[in-house]
Amino acid sequence: MATTETSHTVWRRNTRPDPRENQPTINGFSKLDKYTGLETEDLRQWRQHVEQLKAELLQEVQGHLSYLLDRAITQSIESLSLCTGTTVNEKTSNPPVPRAHKPDDGKVFTARQSLLDELFEIPHIRTIYHMFIAALLLFIFSTMAVNFIDQGRLVPEFDLFIYAFGKLSVVAWTWFIMFTYTLLGPYGALCVWGELYHSSRYKIMVSVTATLILAAIHVLVLGFFPLYAVLHHQLPPVSRFIITMEQIRFLMKSYSFIRESVPSVIKNAPQQGESPRIPTLSSYLYFLFAPTLIYRESYPRNSHIRWNVVISNLLKVLGSTFYLNFILVRLCIPVFQNEGNKSFTTRTLVLSMFHAILPGILMMLLGFYGFLHCWLNAFAELLRFADRMFYKDWWNSTSFANYFRTWNVVVHDWLFYYGYRDVLWLTGRKSRSAAMLWVFGLSAVAHEYAMTMCFGFFYPVMFCLFAVFGMVFNFALNDKRQSHVWNIIMWTCLMLGQGMQVCLYCQEWYAQIHCARTGTSFWELVTPRSWTCIYE
Repeated sequence: MATTETSHTVWRRNTRPDPRENQPTINGFSKLDKYTGLETEDLRQWRQHVEQLKAELLQEVQGHLSYLLDRAITQSIESLSLCTGTTVNEKTSNPPVPRAHKPDDGKVFTARQSLLDELFEIPHIRTIYHMFIAALLLFIFSTMAVNFIDQGRLVPEFDLFIYAFGKLSVVAWTWFIMFTYTLLGPYGALCVWGELYHSSRYKIMVSVTATLILAAIHVLVLGFFPLYAVLHHQLPPVSRFIITMEQIRFLMKSYSFIRESVPSVIKNAPQQGESPRIPTLSSYLYFLFAPTLIYRESYPRNSHIRWNVVISNLLKVLGSTFYLNFILVRLCIPVFQNEGNKSFTTRTLVLSMFHAILPGILMMLLGFYGFLHCWLNAFAELLRFADRMFYKDWWNSTSFANYFRTWNVVVHDWLFYYGYRDVLWLTGRKSRSAAMLWVFGLSAVAHEYAMTMCFGFFYPVMFCLFAVFGMVFNFALNDKRQSHVWNIIMWTCLMLGQGMQVCLYCQEWYAQIHCARTGTSFWELVTPRSWTCIYE
């Protein structure tokens, strides 16, 4: 049809225009000619043809958009049906009225890619990724050049890497004991409690007793035992960090399993002679390895494992680790190792903090890319876990409130559903500030505990950044800030915060090495040694 109309238009250009066409048309071209006197009959005919093509194109685009939206809605319904145990085409006598999803309904998992995987398909974004790889190569070449000039060899040293990952055998058997208990302990407690709850008249007493017993065992196995392993064997920093993070992860996962399963057991009372409805052990085992902290009996799954994606992401994790090693060797150790011959003054602190901004922000980006993207995507691909939204576009945030929600979606979901929402329910939805304070306090304690266990000394930098500055920025730089200027302010604050962490922790690390503790009092343990330590 378009070809016919085009040829017809060309034929009209070679003929004398019909005077009747000077009458006003529905597109108003002749009226426009009356006011401007610039358009010819040929231009008017061409514009009519373009307008018709425009209408056809818009109609076709609208059809494609309708198809894409229908497919997205269908996939969302199918994903929801997997979580609820129903099918999309299931016929019922009284079909439920569909409604919008609410936060009180809980998290709904759906098949989707990670945001960086989509962005890396854009050549401009891919170029930024290549720039970071080029910077890694420059770090390697500079390290080799310095080693060749100073020591006469080209092979870079990995002494820091080997030291940080030392005693992995202790890490392995400690992790295995924690994992075995997390798998069998909460699941066994849920099975026993479910049988007794529906068969006993003293339901509250049974529930309280089971909760206290499980909590006591949790404190022993997932509380004191990792502490004993870390302190007794004097593990190096990364080995400490692995055990500590797995300890926190097992605690959060076991809590989610109990929190999601208990209401289902209470609601679905078994018939006479039947056993209560308990989730399967296989679903709980899958959850312990799945890259999520919210338990469901089933998740959206992919059809097959792409082994090239698994290997590629694991190699990127290894590359990020070596990248971090070169940053510490080239940008941190040469600077802070010689800071001890200077007294702790405001000038020294400010200069050191600004020097640490570059390595600090690089460490932050490497941690985000290496763990939240590569590591979680590798495990998601291994388990065919289809929901890959582990983070959102936090880099575009114009407020710290949005940054906290989008930086780490996996942890944020747990804090929102089991911290913020549950506290809000306990207070009768009357104290949102109390719920938010509880979430920030819990997050600050967890972060500070992880850093204290990792470095082996108490220096509440992370706690102050989360509990004080983080809370203030959350209220001050809230979602009402939409200008791009606030995104610049957010990035400036992030860089200053990362520089402060790297600066203070590095200074304290070397102060702990060179200035031995003189006593065992409480204040001796909690007072930063870098404030008073001076060494050559």
